[in-house]
Amino acid sequence: MVGAGASASQGSGSLDREWWLRALLVLQRPRPVFAALADDSDEAAGARQEPVTALVFLAGIGSVLATGAAGRLLDNPSDDYDALLIAVWAIVGGGIYGIASYFVFGGVVLGLLRALDSRASYRQARHALGLSAAPIALWLVAVWPIELAVHGRALFRTGGSDSELGGHVFDAIGAGFLLWSLVLLAIAVSALRRRR
Repeated sequence: MVGAGASASQGSGSLDREWWLRALLVLQRPRPVFAALADDSDEAAGARQEPVTALVFLAGIGSVLATGAAGRLLDNPSDDYDALLIAVWAIVGGGIYGIASYFVFGGVVLGLLRALDSRASYRQARHALGLSAAPIALWLVAVWPIELAVHGRALFRTGGSDSELGGHVFDAIGAGFLLWSLVLLAIAVSALRRRR
C-alpha cells in the first residue's frame, strides 16, 4: 500500500513539473499547452493550479503598476509613500486585482466558449485565461525593472521623465506584451472550442 501511494505521489510530482514547464512554454509554443487543457481531471487541474496562480498574481502586479494610479503615487509630497509602501501597494493591490480578474474574466471567457458551442468547463476557461497572462507576467519580471532603472521614481509622478520619448517606448513595449496576451487568449479559445 505504501508503494502505491509513493508511485502516485511521484506521478503527481511529474505532472506538477510538466505544468510549470508548460507555463513557460506557453510563451513559445502555446498550441500544445492549450491543447493539454483538454484533460480536466482533478489531478491535471490540481497540477496546473500553482503555475496558473503564479502567472495570475504576477500579471495582476504588472497590471496595477501600468495604471495611471501608479503614475500618480508620488504626486502629493504629504503622502508618505516610499519604495517599501509602493511595493506593498503593488503586491497587495496587484494580487487582489489579478485574482478578481481571473474569476470575472474567466466567466467572460466561459461565456464566449459557450457562445461558440464548446463544452469547456469554467475551470478550463479560467486556466486558459491564466496561462494567457504569461506575457504580462514576463513584462513585469523582464521589462518593468529596466523601465524602473531608467526612470526611477519618475514612474510614480505625473509629468516625470517617463512621460517623455523613453516612456512612450516602454508604453509601446507594454502594449506589445498586452497584445501578445490577447493573441494567446485567442489561441486558447480556439483550442477549447474544438473540445465539444
